Amino acid sequence: MMRSGEHAYLLDNQQPEAGRRFDAFSVLFDPTTFRHIERLGIGSGWRCWEVGAGGTSVVSWLARKVGPTGRVLATDIDTSWQTATPRTPVEVRRHDIGVDEPPAESFDLVHARLVLVHVPDRERALASMIRALRPGGRLLIEDADPALQPLLCPDEAGPAQELANRLRHGFRSLLAERGADLSYGRKLPGLLRAAGLRQVEADAYFPLASPACTALETATVGQIRAQLVTAGLATDDEIDQHLANVAEGSMDLATAPLISAWGRKE
Repeated sequence: MMRSGEHAYLLDNQQPEAGRRFDAFSVLFDPTTFRHIERLGIGSGWRCWEVGAGGTSVVSWLARKVGPTGRVLATDIDTSWQTATPRTPVEVRRHDIGVDEPPAESFDLVHARLVLVHVPDRERALASMIRALRPGGRLLIEDADPALQPLLCPDEAGPAQELANRLRHGFRSLLAERGADLSYGRKLPGLLRAAGLRQVEADAYFPLASPACTALETATVGQIRAQLVTAGLATDDEIDQHLANVAEGSMDLATAPLISAWGRKE
């Protein structure tokens, strides 16, 4: 179900842990996302495209901001998690940003969070989003840069942290095998400028020691457990020990930095 081109998506939205990952992302990153979109001037009547929508939190927030005279298009390869989204002014559509043509309509805002890093044809995807902007429209791309901060436990104080970081390295290896660009986030400002956008800016957010980091790690390891074992990157016993260490709550867990970059189409 979860494919972009010929590459299977490692973190399939059909898996039961996907909902817990969406919830954790919402807690960790929604305040940053909303702050940026507010700064871009969102208001009543805006037309917005949420690319790779996944969960409902951003889509629902956009719908409240644009009101009944606005429009929010929520697209993803798997739209099953959008069933609880209010229907007005939201339209949900199945769409693969790395393969399909962009919508025919134009938008005041196009936003994607933690999407392009996983898309093999990122150049095509970014071009599609820019094509969908109206003149003066704003693009906000937020993506991880796991190579910039590759550790689950930046303070590797003992065996539990060492195991956690080894499993995180295994996760990164699985992502890279499926075409993920682990240093993509840092490239975003330059890519937006090269694409002709104006007023390009960027910043980074780096959560550390949040309960949501713990919830995200538990759900992520649950999703990729079989792949880690099959690839010889970890044993079931090591994964059980790691999950027990995480549940015990004595480690400070981090995420990869989230790079947010935005610009305006002339």
